[in-house]
Parts: sequence; C-alpha cells; structure tokens
Amino acid sequence: MAHDGLPPLRDVIARNDLSAKKKFGQNFLFDLNLTGRIARAAAPLEDATVIEIGPGPGGLTRALLFNGTKNLIVIERDPRCQPVLAEISDHYPGCLHVIDGDALNVDVTTLGPAPRKIVANLPYNIGTLLLINWLEKIDDFASLTLMFQKEVAERVVAKPRSKAYGRLSVLCQYLCHCDIQFDVHRSAFTPPPKVTSAVVQLIPKADRGTEINIKSLAIVTQAAFGQRRKMLRASLKSLNIDVLALLAQANIAETSRAEELSVEDFVRLTQLYDALEK
Repeated sequence: MAHDGLPPLRDVIARNDLSAKKKFGQNFLFDLNLTGRIARAAAPLEDATVIEIGPGPGGLTRALLFNGTKNLIVIERDPRCQPVLAEISDHYPGCLHVIDGDALNVDVTTLGPAPRKIVANLPYNIGTLLLINWLEKIDDFASLTLMFQKEVAERVVAKPRSKAYGRLSVLCQYLCHCDIQFDVHRSAFTPPPKVTSAVVQLIPKADRGTEINIKSLAIVTQAAFGQRRKMLRASLKSLNIDVLALLAQANIAETSRAEELSVEDFVRLTQLYDALEK
C-alpha cells in the first residue's frame, strides 16, 4: 500500500492495463514523493478550487488530495482512466470531481469558486497551447503550477538577449511572477520522455503597472518573434501599420531585433499599436 492508503501506482496501472498512449501525450509519474513535492509547491490547497489536467492513473491527483485539497476538479479524456479516478474519489468522498473531456475545450475559469489553482503535469503535445489560453484569463487564477519540458519552462522565465527569450516569455512575465521550482529527470516517468522536465509556477501580478490588451500583446509579439532574425522594421510589417512611426514613437531603434527588447518595451509597443489601429 502507498502512504495514502491506496494501492501502489504500478499495481493500479497493471490492474487496469493503463499503458501510456502517445495520442494522449501521456507520460505517467510513479514517484509519490515527487508528486507530493509538486502538490506542496502549489500550497496552500485547502481553500482553493484545484484543477488538474490529464490526471491519468492519478499519481498527482492522489498527492493533491493527500496534501489537503478539498475541491479537486480533474479533466481527463482517456476513458481507461475513469475507473481509477472513481476509486480515488471513493477514498476521498466529496473531494474529487471528474470531467470527461478534452481540456482544450473546457473553460476552466467556470469551474468551482475562486480562488482557482491549476496544478498539472501537462501533456507535452498541448501544454504550451493550454498555457497561452489560460493567460488570456489569468486574473481568474490564484496560481498555475505546471510541469513542462524543461525547454518550455526556460522560455517562460527567459530574459532578453537569451536564446530562450521569446513570445511566451513576454506574455508570461508581463502577466505573472514566474519561477522554475525544480527539474524532473526523465527517469521519473513511464515511459521516459526524451528530455528533462521542469515544474514552473506562475502567480498573477496584482499590479502590472500599465494595463494593455493581452490579445494585442500576443499579436505584436507574434509578429516580432515570428521572424526573430530580422530587424523590427521588417518583422513588424505584418502588423499592417506604419512600422517606422510606431518604433519612433516607442523610442525603439528600427534596427533592433525582438530578442533585444524588454517586456516593458513590448508593453509600450502594444499601447502605441492599439492607438494607431484606432
């Protein structure tokens, strides 16, 4: 038996024939000490609506419940996992609620009362897309504690003039305080992925200084980093505005490249872009 009174995960997976499937982007975590560490990174959990994406056989699910979660909502589209999650639910009566569906089609901001926290070992194939969707409504969350491939986590926290710095860095850092909590070696998963993973935490900023349209920031950063080797006078042409006037008003050299600009520079560009659009 595991320390939470439920059967060991390896036994659960064998009994339910839960081999990880590539089409679901599955890599299962067996180490309950590790899943417990992820849960503790998201603490406190007792008074929050906690949302988990792709629980699979429930390793992280069990850790979240064991560490005090009273209202846990999980979204799982693999029907093979439903009996396992039902068993966990029976062990923690009234605490676990399962949504049978695709997380890309679920508006998680409608789930449960605030504060909401997302804690998840995200499927690698949709993790970045999910994060960008959540960023558009980031003020509906108290925190996001997410496991990604390490290169994605590094993009979230990257600084200007680094190889990892890009559109995701700007969007995340404008909206949130972002920190990598710890790395997770590939051997912790079954099957082991080809890369190291990392747990990153995003906490929405109470004061961003300047409020801008997030969708406009996404448009500007997409243009700038879509051709990151080019100077901004060329890469921003896709915005279909007077690029040279935009850069002059923002006091940014037209020969600059996207990776040289700070988050504050992009905020200023976005403000002026919206003004020119109007």
